[in-house]
Amino acid sequence: MRFAAPTPLEYFATLVAEDDGLNLLEAAISLAQDEHPQLDVQAVLAHVDGLARRLRGRIAADAAPAQRLRLLTRFFHGELGFAGNLNNYYAMDNSFIHRVVETRRGLPIALAVLLLELAEQAGLRAVGVAFPGHFLVKFKIGLGEVVIDPFTGDSLSPARLDERLAVYRQGSGLPDDMELPLEFFLRAATKRQILTRMLRNLKEVHRAAHDWPRLLGVQQRLVVLQPADPAERRDRGLVLEAIGAPSAAADDLAFYLAERSDAPDAAELRARLALLLEQRPPPLQ
Repeated sequence: MRFAAPTPLEYFATLVAEDDGLNLLEAAISLAQDEHPQLDVQAVLAHVDGLARRLRGRIAADAAPAQRLRLLTRFFHGELGFAGNLNNYYAMDNSFIHRVVETRRGLPIALAVLLLELAEQAGLRAVGVAFPGHFLVKFKIGLGEVVIDPFTGDSLSPARLDERLAVYRQGSGLPDDMELPLEFFLRAATKRQILTRMLRNLKEVHRAAHDWPRLLGVQQRLVVLQPADPAERRDRGLVLEAIGAPSAAADDLAFYLAERSDAPDAAELRARLALLLEQRPPPLQ
């Protein structure tokens, strides 16, 4: 008896089915499988494990966390040369872990996923931080914390973080009395939130290019990853409408409207849903 191999989406769904035991690196690598169907995820995992072994070989068993962090950043950003891709920031490859490993260039969040994996294997306590506009990594060092920019390897002081946050605050248009403290923006991101942000980066790339087939692949993963978020079902429905799949599009828009009947876009979407329902083939008699 032969068993069919899981599709990339089925494989991803298995990886993210439960928060407990979710392997962030494996799930992040698998995001590239729609674009690279022959990608060997396990081979990429093995390669990263090899990098981690090299790093661990340089860390004494009794090394303090601060020393471990210095060795990690020296290895990752110095010896291996990982850095942000300034020349082609919005390229898909910057979000694909296997390509980031090959080219040593990527988006902050993709670099952070690799840095988090190496940090864990080096005996460090680290979390991802969904800082506005730029993903960061925060390390617990003794009684304090160190925030690293994975794009450059720089350690960011509270003053520098406040400078970055000021740009976001100015752009957000929030009044002064609604400003949140810096600590609010340095909260740890969950693995599911990290994967969601990676997918939404790709979503924006494909939406800007009006690349509906690629956008649908990303949107399918977002629905799997965030099944309780009606907005992702809405967005998938709009993509399905764009590629000429009215029945599936109608199902998604109907789901969204049932959950968000008073949403600002509800009236517009009801009109679109009515048109989609008219395009459905009649039921078989």
